[in-house]
Amino acid sequence: MSFFHPGMRELQDRYEGRAVPDRLADNRMRTAFSDTDRAFIEAAPFFFLATSTAENTDCSFKGGEPGFVRIVGDNELIWPDYDGNRMYRSLGNITQNERVGLLFISFDGTQFDGSARLRVNGRARIDESPDAIARMPGAKRAVHFVAEHIFTNCPRYIPNMGAGEASVYTPRDGYTPPDPAWKSRPFVKDIFDAENAPAGDE
Repeated sequence: MSFFHPGMRELQDRYEGRAVPDRLADNRMRTAFSDTDRAFIEAAPFFFLATSTAENTDCSFKGGEPGFVRIVGDNELIWPDYDGNRMYRSLGNITQNERVGLLFISFDGTQFDGSARLRVNGRARIDESPDAIARMPGAKRAVHFVAEHIFTNCPRYIPNMGAGEASVYTPRDGYTPPDPAWKSRPFVKDIFDAENAPAGDE
């Protein structure tokens, strides 16, 4: 798949030309993860996931303990799908269109090879195999991803927000996160109450 599609090329030609985009693609775009990419991704406590179909687009925040996204091949990675709101907007889109985009950003001032932003585009699929799920604490299922384009971006507009604390809802070994407050709100509480009732309760 070409890094620049005709719409991108048309705008490059209309505005400043192709010289800079071509030079950036030649020097910054790759199809396999580098050691720097691995360090960036495996230190990340979150990333943004973009998915789409012909009728629907969605952008989702995915978070976890650093290392929750794992590189498992030259251009492959996997991440856990944790308990959520059951709308399955991202995963539903993936079942209809495997092409997705991942955006990793460092907001604490940390830079990897001079950049604090890494974009990764490729193809994703849902992995419900017991082996994949067992290796990721708290996972309901896994998402397996094959990268086609990996490229760093200039970090000049990224604010330095300082290091923060992880969410108390983040799954990890030996820890059971609390239920989020929304599960106890009146419009859904009865569903979760029924699901959590001891077996045999009427």
